[in-house]
Amino acid sequence: MASAVTEKFSELGIDGGFEASAPNLQRNLHLLSAEQVELAKVLVEMGQTHLFEHWDEPGVDDEEKKAFFDQVARLNSSYPGGLVSYIKTARELLADSKAGKNPFDGFTPSVPTGETLTLGDDSFMRFEETGVKEVQKAAFVLVAGGLGERLGYNGIKVALPRETTTGTCFLQHYIETILALQDASCKLSEGECQTKIPLVIMTSDDTHSRTLELLESNYYFGMEPTQVKLLKQEKVACLDDNDARLAVEPRNKYRIQTKPHGHGDVHSLLYSSGLLNEWSDAGLRWVLFFQDTNGLLFNAIPASLGVSYTRQYHVNSLAVPRKAKEAIGGITRLTHADGRSMVINVEYNQLDPLLRATGFPDGDVNCETGYSPFPGNINQLILELGPYIEELTKTGGAIKEFVNPKYKDASKTSFKSSTRLECMMQDYPQTLPPSARVGFTVMEPWLAYAPVKNNPEDAAKVPKGNPYHSATSGEMFVYRANSLILRKAGVQVADPVQHVFNGQEVEVWPRITWKPKWAVTFKEVKNKVSGSNSISQRSTLVIKGRNIFVKDLSLDGALVIDVADDKEVKVEGSVQNKGWILENVDYKDTSVPEELRIRGFRINKIETTGV
Repeated sequence: MASAVTEKFSELGIDGGFEASAPNLQRNLHLLSAEQVELAKVLVEMGQTHLFEHWDEPGVDDEEKKAFFDQVARLNSSYPGGLVSYIKTARELLADSKAGKNPFDGFTPSVPTGETLTLGDDSFMRFEETGVKEVQKAAFVLVAGGLGERLGYNGIKVALPRETTTGTCFLQHYIETILALQDASCKLSEGECQTKIPLVIMTSDDTHSRTLELLESNYYFGMEPTQVKLLKQEKVACLDDNDARLAVEPRNKYRIQTKPHGHGDVHSLLYSSGLLNEWSDAGLRWVLFFQDTNGLLFNAIPASLGVSYTRQYHVNSLAVPRKAKEAIGGITRLTHADGRSMVINVEYNQLDPLLRATGFPDGDVNCETGYSPFPGNINQLILELGPYIEELTKTGGAIKEFVNPKYKDASKTSFKSSTRLECMMQDYPQTLPPSARVGFTVMEPWLAYAPVKNNPEDAAKVPKGNPYHSATSGEMFVYRANSLILRKAGVQVADPVQHVFNGQEVEVWPRITWKPKWAVTFKEVKNKVSGSNSISQRSTLVIKGRNIFVKDLSLDGALVIDVADDKEVKVEGSVQNKGWILENVDYKDTSVPEELRIRGFRINKIETTGV
C-alpha cells in the first residue's frame, strides 16, 4: 500500500514534505480514484488542506470520504473555470471588500436612452402589435430557484396563487400567457404557423422536483411537455475567511458548506445546455428572462419586445419609474475615465453615493416628473439571441460576481458566518463591448410591477406610502391593473375602497380577472368590450373563455363566465346578486392554509351568477 500511496503523491506532484501539512489526506489517498486524486491536487494547491484536518483513519467513514470528492467534483464541474477559478476570484473580491474598494471607481453615471410607454397610446399600440408578431421567434426563461419561506409559505414560489379569486398559480398564469401569445402571433403571421414557443425554467435543489411535480400533475398547464425544459443550478462553496478557505459543514466534516450562487447562473446553464444554438438553428431571435412572482409582468412583454425589435436592442431591460432612493436598482449608463461605457443596473444603495461622488451633490433626486431620472430595474430582460450567443461564447456564461461578507468587527479580519460569491442575471451587460445596443423600456408600475417577496410581518413594517411587495399587495395589484385596463377600454369601473389585511392598508378594487386566452393584449381587450358597461366596487368578474364579448353589462355582484373555447358568447344586461366577500384572517391562525394566511383574507363565495 505504501508504494501505491507514494505513486499517488507523485501524481499529485507533492514531495514527502507534504505529509506534515495534510497527513490525513495522505493516509486515505489509496481510497481515491485517479479523478479524485486530481481534485485532491487542486485543493492542496489552492490552500485548502484544512478540509482534511479532522478526517479519520482509513476504514472509518470511507464512503463519506468518497462522497466528499463526489461533492467536490460537482462544485468543480458546475462553475466556469472550476474551483481554481472560484477560489482565485473569491480572494480578489474579498481583498477588494476588505479594502473598501468601490467597484464603480472611475465611472461617471448618466441616464441611458430608452422608451417610456403609456398603455393605450398610439406608440404603445404599435409596439404591442410588433411584439406579438415577433414573439413566435422568442424563447422564455423563468428563473425559479427559490422557495417561499421568506413569504411565510413553505412551497415553491411559482405554486403560489397569483390571485385567490380563481386560485390560478403563478406558473399556470405564465404558461397560459405564453400559449395565448403563441396563438396571437400565429394569427398575425401569413401562411402556416407551427410555432411552439420554448420555456426554460431554472430550478435549484430546493425547487427542481417540486416544479416537475407541479407541471406533471397539471399536464403542463396545456403546454406540450417537449416545449418545457428544466435546468437545475448547483450551489457554490461557502468561504470561511479572507483567504477563501472553503467552509466545512458544521454537522459533517466530510461536506463542504454550500449556498445558492444567485440567478446569474442562468446564463452559464443556458450556454452549457446547448439550447441557445438549437434555438438559433430553429430561427429564433429573442430570449426573454423573467422572475417567479411578478403577477403583472406579461402585461409589459408584447410592447417591450416590440421596442427591442424596432430599436434593434441587443439588451432591453424592462423598468418602471422609481422614486429617488427607492429600494430598487436604477438602470444607469456608466462611463469610465478611460472611455469604457456600459448600461447596467446599479443597486439603489450604490447609486446615491456614486452620484454624490461624481459631481451631483444632491445625489439621487426626483426630477420634474416626480421620479428619479434613473428608471427602476424589475429584473426582466429581453436579449437578442445572436449577440447573446456571441458574448457567451467568449465568457462561457460567467457573470461578474460580488461578495458580501458580514464582518465581526471593523478590522474586517473575520466573518460572522460563511459567505460565498454571488451573481445576478441583470449584470449580464457588464461584459458587453461599447458597441452593444443596450436600452430600456419603462412601463407604468400599476400595469407591470407587482412583486411578491415579503412576509406579512415585514410588509406591515413598511413605511406608509411605500410598496408592501407582499402576497396581499400582489393580489390587490392584479385587481387594480385589470380594473384600470378595463377603464382604459371604456368600462365604468368603480373606485376602490381602503381596507387593512395583515396590518397592510391596501386599495380593494373590484375582483376582476381573465384568462390570457380571452385577451393577452390591450387591443384584444378593446375588441371584446363595447357599449356602456359598469362594474361596482364589491363585484367579482371572472372570464374563462376565449370568445366572450361584453356589451352593455351592469354588474353588481359575482359573475363567472366559463364557456368552451369554440363557443362565442355575448354577455349583456344587468347582473345583481349577493356576490363574493373578502373576510379577514389572521396570518398566525394555523388552521387557515398558508397561501391564504399570508394574504390576510379569504373569499366567501355567497352568491354567483354563472354563464
